[in-house]
Amino acid sequence: MKIATFNANSIRMRQDIVLRWLREHKPDVLAVQETKVEDKDFPALAFTEAGYTVVFRGEKSYNGVTMICRQKPAEVRFGLDDGKQADETRLACVKVGPVHIVNTYVPQGREIDHPMYAYKLDWFKRLKAYFDRHFSPKDKVVWVGDLNMAPLAIDIHNAAEQEDHVCYHVDVRKAFADAVSWGFVDVFRKHHPEAGQYTFFDFRTINAVKRNMGWRVDHILATPSLAKTSTDSYIDLAPRLQEKPSDHTFLVAEFDV
Repeated sequence: MKIATFNANSIRMRQDIVLRWLREHKPDVLAVQETKVEDKDFPALAFTEAGYTVVFRGEKSYNGVTMICRQKPAEVRFGLDDGKQADETRLACVKVGPVHIVNTYVPQGREIDHPMYAYKLDWFKRLKAYFDRHFSPKDKVVWVGDLNMAPLAIDIHNAAEQEDHVCYHVDVRKAFADAVSWGFVDVFRKHHPEAGQYTFFDFRTINAVKRNMGWRVDHILATPSLAKTSTDSYIDLAPRLQEKPSDHTFLVAEFDV
């Protein structure tokens, strides 16, 4: 089973890149974030014509999540169903075969002293509670998406300069680690313990990909029983070098299930 994640930074602008990638790589599930489109304007037909089932929840200009699946999901849910702000355009969950896949676009946080940073830290707590409500660590669960955080210094090309960044600050790393402690394994790190592997390259950095000046903020994590079956995980940099790319690229994990 091949599962991938990609922050499209507008699904309509990157539609051709996504469709090309689907044809070439044939994933079972592609989780997409930052679709930035209202549901009525989502280009669903293009994906169904490519042979995929697509479920989505979006809004104009911001956020938005979609799951592009080779087979129709047995279950579909959106949002953090805890009675607070649901954030349906930040979380989609599907069950495909025996695997539950939770696709999240975690709030970026803006600045350390901004209310959205506190909201981000709380979001990780709420997400951990979501896992508790719906699953057990013994289940086959994959948590994917743009999590807007780099767990380790090796996940940023210049970590020493980023101590106060909302995607690397000590508090967000603790919040992320607490969510992971629910029962997840970093599948990419299982296969790639080395530094210098990134999924995000800022548009403002000239030749960022060629200079390998990036961040690893997109992740695929799995419960232990499922992580044991992972046969590979890798970052595909080619789409980031194409014409009019997203500032993120595709992250893939393969499982023998």
